[in-house]
Amino acid sequence: MNNKLYVGGLSYSVTDQELSELFGQYGNVESASVVKDRDTNNSRGFGFVEMSTQEEAEKAIKGLDGTDHQGRALKVNMAKPRTDRPRGGESRYRGQRY
Repeated sequence: MNNKLYVGGLSYSVTDQELSELFGQYGNVESASVVKDRDTNNSRGFGFVEMSTQEEAEKAIKGLDGTDHQGRALKVNMAKPRTDRPRGGESRYRGQRY
């Protein structure tokens, strides 16, 4: 079962705690994290929320997808599984560095 949600369109000032509180009205939030740029530590405008059950996740999608939050329209859907990507600086064709 997939209870992990992708949340796009976040205001750059939203914190993990605020994200958790926003989704908490739809059920028990297991975890909530805003993705940050590794160099600047600023929000990248999206995050992930894990709900306790599939039903709570679906309820949160129905309740929040497309709604306005701090002047921005939220995009909420089931998170896709993470896939391996080539590391930066390496050619995906020959494994050579640039």
